Amino acid sequence: MDVVALGELLIDFTENGMSAQGNPLFEANPGGAPCNVLAMLSRLGHKTAFVGKVGQDFFGQQLEKAIREVGIDASGLRRDPEVHTTLALVHNTPDGDRDFSFYRNPGADMMLREDELPEPLIKEARIFHFGTLSMTHEGVRQATKKAIRIAKEAGALISFDPNLREPLWNSLEDAKEQVLYGLGQCDILKISDNEIQWLSGEQDFDAGVRWIRARFSIPLILVSMGRDGSRAYYQDKIVEVKPFLQPTTIETTGAGDTFCACVLHYILLHGLQELTETDLWVMLRYANAAASIITTRKGALRVMPKPEEIKQLLDNAAL
Repeated sequence: MDVVALGELLIDFTENGMSAQGNPLFEANPGGAPCNVLAMLSRLGHKTAFVGKVGQDFFGQQLEKAIREVGIDASGLRRDPEVHTTLALVHNTPDGDRDFSFYRNPGADMMLREDELPEPLIKEARIFHFGTLSMTHEGVRQATKKAIRIAKEAGALISFDPNLREPLWNSLEDAKEQVLYGLGQCDILKISDNEIQWLSGEQDFDAGVRWIRARFSIPLILVSMGRDGSRAYYQDKIVEVKPFLQPTTIETTGAGDTFCACVLHYILLHGLQELTETDLWVMLRYANAAASIITTRKGALRVMPKPEEIKQLLDNAAL
């Protein structure tokens, strides 16, 4: 198994126009950052598996069907008969960012227990990927930490994307504690511009990475900077690549996950040892291109870009 991810699988209700009465219309898209990452990796030809929990309801059925359709192994997906599938409403703000409203008090993704982990599946992973939405509550937090231990003991690389969603935490201090735990476990960190500024208190990203490195030894750190592109920090190397801005961008949901998946794709092919500046440039350019394509579509998980689409965009940009 190339990549196993643990975390949230939920319904993203994304805005999709207005009704005749002037009410906003929402489309029920399958979502959740870990599965978005896996969907892109599956599109790139990798074997992927998801570990998490949904409700034994219509939305849970829809989500299981969706991840199976895109090639994700769903044998680690559990169904909760008592708690409904988690829902998120995604509002697009005028500045192009997003605002999230969650229906998760509780939601099924919070209910995963340690004894429900598919240990043999986790042990097969070359890379184990997780975020912090499975760290917000004690039960699923312990399940996440156990899964990380299993993966590390089996020799997997650990990939971490904080994916901070402030409304889901009792306090940002609680969030910071769990993000710091994740930093202490990972070999590959994908962190967004606003997250690294919040965590480190540094507005400059280089200074933010120095803050992280003073506390944790993480071989590869990626900073996604939205419309400003992305950076990779590896040993003493810093490589920045400009974004591919799309005139037809409609929303950014899934862009960071697509970017993260393409980085993991590169590491699966080339490893994490002795990466050159050229390697990092190639990796970031590919990831930026794929992320830009997904911004032109609604519902990231089901519509990840195909390798030939990414190649075409890169070829056209090189002309």
